[in-house]
Amino acid sequence: MTALDRRRLRARRIEDLVPVGPGTLGSWVLRYLDHQASRGCSEHTIRGASAHLRYFLVWADERGLVRPEEVTVSVLGRYQRWLFHYRGEHGRPLSFRSQHDRLGSVRRFFRWLAKNRVLEMSPAELLELPRVERRLPRAVLTVAEAERVLAQPDTTSAQGLRDRAILELLYSTGIRRQELIGLSLYDLDVDGGGLAVRQGKGKKDRLVPVGERALAWLGRYLDQVRPELALEPDDGTLFLTGLRGRFSPDRLTKLVRGYVDAAGIGKRGSCHLFRHTMATLMLEGGADLRFIQAMLGHADISTTQIYTQVAIRQLKEVHERTHPGARLARRAEAAGDAGDGDRPAPTAEALLATLDAEADEEEVVSSDR
Repeated sequence: MTALDRRRLRARRIEDLVPVGPGTLGSWVLRYLDHQASRGCSEHTIRGASAHLRYFLVWADERGLVRPEEVTVSVLGRYQRWLFHYRGEHGRPLSFRSQHDRLGSVRRFFRWLAKNRVLEMSPAELLELPRVERRLPRAVLTVAEAERVLAQPDTTSAQGLRDRAILELLYSTGIRRQELIGLSLYDLDVDGGGLAVRQGKGKKDRLVPVGERALAWLGRYLDQVRPELALEPDDGTLFLTGLRGRFSPDRLTKLVRGYVDAAGIGKRGSCHLFRHTMATLMLEGGADLRFIQAMLGHADISTTQIYTQVAIRQLKEVHERTHPGARLARRAEAAGDAGDGDRPAPTAEALLATLDAEADEEEVVSSDR
């Protein structure tokens, strides 16, 4: 399957790829996705499940497997081996995380079929999913590299001023790509120096601090650029494209990646690169992991560490002390102790590994590795 074939597959509807008559795998997948939507699952979650199941449906259809009862434990074992041996563009294999995610979606689908008495039992329950690597981020910017990327937009133009505000906000807060896209004017508290991230991953709201420099660039964008882009009736979307609409995930990714490449720092990345960078630099600056966890919106840092709620005022104080871009001019002051002493290295590594796993998940619906 070529890269072009994969792009076409992702763009097409399930009913255009496989049979969807009564009792077919395709029809049950459509019902399953509709069930997920009715449960309130996020659009991102449903898109990911749809992409994973679409690959499985095409694989099964090519082998004459059309109905759920035709899929056995041995069939799913064959699919798992096929994923392991699959080679994409330039001969690259699927990462174990990609294999794990695709098989996980298939397992949840068949579990749903068994729960709804379509099958007596799920053939996927006996699958042993691949172990996922715990990796450190593939790239993290130093302070100097981050400043170089931030300096790339031409701020004498309206587009460049908007883009600088986007980069500054990503660097200051570490919010996710989809979270930035969904921001409205009313989510930004310029006077209080905070940002309300609504319905983030897991449909959770949180408050995060925004550094003074990012607020300054946002203020310039709001005063000088956005009024020219907004159309009536104004829906309040914070960042608007040149076409006066909301950014798409792919468009925002290409915008940020273009500035990273233009900086000539020898590192690749896009929106999630700033999320990694924010967390790493605050760790190096002495921030307690609980505060970084709260900013990132993680329910867990690792599989055993439970989320600790942190007040926005205290979180903002830690942000100002530890983030290199939080203030227009760094004051010469004692930073003080940001937490309860040095954390063990594995805990910090777990946080960074979680970020890298997030980056993989974010790419699922944008590109097939």
